[in-house]
Amino acid sequence: MTDTNYTPIRIRLENEHKRLNEQLEAIRAVRSSEKRREGSPFGKREEEATETADLENMIAQEKRLVDQLVNIETSLKKFENGTFGICEKCGQSIESVRMEAMPTARLCISDAQKATR
Repeated sequence: MTDTNYTPIRIRLENEHKRLNEQLEAIRAVRSSEKRREGSPFGKREEEATETADLENMIAQEKRLVDQLVNIETSLKKFENGTFGICEKCGQSIESVRMEAMPTARLCISDAQKATR
């Protein structure tokens, strides 16, 4: 399949990249604007625990977004160098159905199944 057949996938990846970057910026803005309180010797442990849990959740979400962005950026670079849709292990074309379903796929189905065993 040629690059022109993958144009809708590339557009999807670019749109998803933009959306994820916006989410990441929003999370980072919230994190940088929040002021952590010093621990109080008079209690408020529940509030501190909630703040800690919220911060941990935000950090985990930020990591997931960064991981997704890295995968998308890798796929977009493959468009640039002409290797999009090529299995990184065997060098064969990845099935177009797989690329449509998972545009960040790096392996053909056969090699992906072998990798999970």
